[in-house]
Amino acid sequence: MYIKNKKKFRLVRFILLKISRLLHVLARFRKPEKRILLVKIDAIGDYILFRNFLEVLKNSEKYKDYQIELLGNNSWKDIALEYDKDVVSNFYFINEDPLYEKPQEVFKLGWMLFKRKYEVVLQSTYSRTLMGNGLAALASGKESIAYNSDNEHHPRYKKQTDKLYTQLLKLPLHVHHEYERNHFFFQEVTNQEESQMTPLSLPFRKSEKSGILIFAGSSWIKKNWEKEKFLEIIERLLLHTSDTIILAGGPAEIPITSYLLGNLSDTSRIIDTTGKSSLPELIQIVASSRLVISNDTNTVHIAAATHTPVICILGGGHFGRFMPYSKKMSFKPVCIFDEIPCYNCSWNCKFYEDNGNPYPCISRINTERVWNSIVKALQEI
Repeated sequence: MYIKNKKKFRLVRFILLKISRLLHVLARFRKPEKRILLVKIDAIGDYILFRNFLEVLKNSEKYKDYQIELLGNNSWKDIALEYDKDVVSNFYFINEDPLYEKPQEVFKLGWMLFKRKYEVVLQSTYSRTLMGNGLAALASGKESIAYNSDNEHHPRYKKQTDKLYTQLLKLPLHVHHEYERNHFFFQEVTNQEESQMTPLSLPFRKSEKSGILIFAGSSWIKKNWEKEKFLEIIERLLLHTSDTIILAGGPAEIPITSYLLGNLSDTSRIIDTTGKSSLPELIQIVASSRLVISNDTNTVHIAAATHTPVICILGGGHFGRFMPYSKKMSFKPVCIFDEIPCYNCSWNCKFYEDNGNPYPCISRINTERVWNSIVKALQEI
């Protein structure tokens, strides 16, 4: 969270931490309606690992008669509206970071949520943010439930934001992966006994799988395997297979794709979809591919959710939380990593030199290891 205008940020913080308490007092004098607000304002991959539990909530005995509303992130708006409109009655989408300097918009949004008269407000995100906590509090549900997290994005406010909830769930020591954390959260809030975990899935049109998809970017450049190594992998694929190579990504990946296209010896079997497809279209492209090779990003979760073989080049910042997948999950990405003692540093790398290169735990992965995994994956398809 980088703040330019500290005065505006202080006003936003006052609204989130102080005005929310006032609204919560006022809410005691009204009758709530059978309506649930889910606060889920993190990234695309997080939503993919979350969305299957919307139906778990909707179909539960406890909340089967409730309306479900969702406060989400604009980055995955297309997916939610395409796939989850039958479960969610109303969506509200935000871009979190700019809101920290927009007090009028935050108050307007908070007041709108307050007027919805929610009986229950749920935030299943383990690494909560100040904005997510504050908006959940402004909604002023009769019940408000979140995790008692030890990995807050803004830990200096934890003592204050913990008090904004009526219940904080303690994460069991044996629950590590994000999908398992979502399973445990909704199992607890719906009062269900130990139940089988809902399989990770996304809707897609079934078709014959063809082509190898390359996703050479991610949400954070420091987590990107070197583009020169991706170039070498693509050259080998062109030499040793007859597959079409599909380059995928959003607008942020266009510079990487330009580098690859400008340095490949042959582009006749290359299809460039970078910056040209919506998220639902990307899901279909991934689902129709024979194999996906990607950095640690949402594309890996999309591939797993569509049962597309996928190789993930993985660093150690959050090792075990998002990748590799837990043994309990039925379809698992193949993760290539080089484990070192400093894993699980939350990307606070003590060895990183800010020189434009990836984190050391990623850059130490060589092309031969990735290539050997590709050969094995293609033999097994």
